[in-house]
Amino acid sequence: MTMIKKQNLPQKICATCQRPFSWRKKWEKNWEQVKYCSDKCRINKPKP
Repeated sequence: MTMIKKQNLPQKICATCQRPFSWRKKWEKNWEQVKYCSDKCRINKPKP
Protein backbone atom coordinates (compact mmCIF):
# COMPACT_ATOMS: atom_id res chain seq x y z
CA MET A 1 0.00 0.00 0.00
CA THR A 2 1.44 3.33 -1.06
CA MET A 3 1.06 6.25 1.32
CA ILE A 4 0.09 9.57 -0.24
CA LYS A 5 1.61 12.61 1.39
CA LYS A 6 -0.75 15.39 2.41
CA GLN A 7 1.21 17.89 0.34
CA ASN A 8 0.31 15.89 -2.79
CA LEU A 9 -3.46 15.93 -2.18
CA PRO A 10 -5.68 18.28 -4.20
CA GLN A 11 -6.59 21.58 -2.54
CA LYS A 12 -9.38 24.14 -2.82
CA ILE A 13 -10.03 27.57 -1.32
CA CYS A 14 -12.95 27.82 1.11
CA ALA A 15 -15.76 30.07 -0.17
CA THR A 16 -16.29 31.57 3.31
CA CYS A 17 -12.91 31.95 5.03
CA GLN A 18 -10.72 31.99 1.89
CA ARG A 19 -8.25 29.50 3.39
CA PRO A 20 -6.94 26.46 1.51
CA PHE A 21 -8.18 23.02 2.52
CA SER A 22 -7.14 19.57 1.36
CA TRP A 23 -9.03 16.61 -0.03
CA ARG A 24 -10.48 14.22 2.56
CA LYS A 25 -11.53 10.61 2.20
CA LYS A 26 -15.15 11.44 3.13
CA TRP A 27 -15.29 13.83 0.13
CA GLU A 28 -14.03 11.19 -2.31
CA LYS A 29 -17.32 10.81 -4.21
CA ASN A 30 -18.32 14.50 -4.32
CA TRP A 31 -15.05 16.48 -4.30
CA GLU A 32 -16.27 18.61 -7.23
CA GLN A 33 -19.24 19.90 -5.19
CA VAL A 34 -17.30 20.67 -1.98
CA LYS A 35 -17.07 24.45 -1.40
CA TYR A 36 -16.48 24.83 2.35
CA CYS A 37 -13.69 23.59 4.61
CA SER A 38 -15.93 22.88 7.61
CA ASP A 39 -19.50 22.81 8.88
CA LYS A 40 -18.92 26.17 10.58
CA CYS A 41 -18.03 27.80 7.24
CA ARG A 42 -20.94 26.09 5.49
CA ILE A 43 -23.40 27.44 8.10
CA ASN A 44 -21.89 30.94 7.94
CA LYS A 45 -21.74 31.08 4.15
CA PRO A 46 -21.94 34.54 2.59
CA LYS A 47 -25.39 35.82 1.67
CA PRO A 48 -25.89 36.58 -2.06
